[in-house]
Amino acid sequence: MIWHTFFQPFIEFGFMRRALVVCLALSLSTTVLGVFLLLRRMSLMGDALSHAILPGVAVGYLLNGMSLLAMSVGGFIAGIAVALVAGWVSRRTPLKEDASFAGFYLGSLALGVTLVSLRGSSVDLLHLLFGSILAVDNDAALFVAGVASLTLICIALLYRGLVSEAFDSAWLQVNNRRLPALLHGLFLALLVLNLVAGFQVLGTLMAVGVMMLPAVAACCWARTLPGILLLAALIGSACAWMGLSLSWAANLPAGPAIVLTASGIFLFRCFLARAAGWWSAGAN
Repeated sequence: MIWHTFFQPFIEFGFMRRALVVCLALSLSTTVLGVFLLLRRMSLMGDALSHAILPGVAVGYLLNGMSLLAMSVGGFIAGIAVALVAGWVSRRTPLKEDASFAGFYLGSLALGVTLVSLRGSSVDLLHLLFGSILAVDNDAALFVAGVASLTLICIALLYRGLVSEAFDSAWLQVNNRRLPALLHGLFLALLVLNLVAGFQVLGTLMAVGVMMLPAVAACCWARTLPGILLLAALIGSACAWMGLSLSWAANLPAGPAIVLTASGIFLFRCFLARAAGWWSAGAN
């Protein structure tokens, strides 16, 4: 039973192996970004930007069909544009950045769905919203692998600065006034790039689940930042493997199965914490 569910599909079928490799690469990079979003108390920004890229993806689709390059470039431009406009609004109005993101992403989602509906069928819309990980081709796999590699390299180079900005941005600004804005801009660019890569695999609605849920679960278990980063990557990788396996065994959609697996791990950790509280109260 275990062999047939968790190992045999990846040994026998090439498309399952490709889907697993792509999910593992995506998990390694997105979970790291998810941890830093939590440290910055900006966890909803990932959700906002994942919706914000949809109009750009839709424009690329209208101009060039299901072209990887056109939709990726369009999604990246749209995500960066929304991030810049939301930042400008937060500086010019009493709204905080997360509030302005919330306002823009709802409109972006509606605009993207409307644009796709002008030309596409319901199948095309579902592909953009929920992805088609089992149909990932070599070009998309190479794109995701390249984005993941670039992200991990940039995080390694900017690690100390990102940690300083997350925990004490005032100290960082005193030492270098322009550095916090530069780090914030680079981080948002990496975030948008990973969401664009994630939409190719899981769609714009599911991509943020792989980014945030393993990071949230890891924060509940680990106590140091390196431990949280490592555990988040491990949880994300395990969710990719188990989610794909369960989707194959139970004939479920692969993307939602992966996100549901991550949700299950998070809820399990919450239950453990609650059970530990009951146990401690009973002992006292």
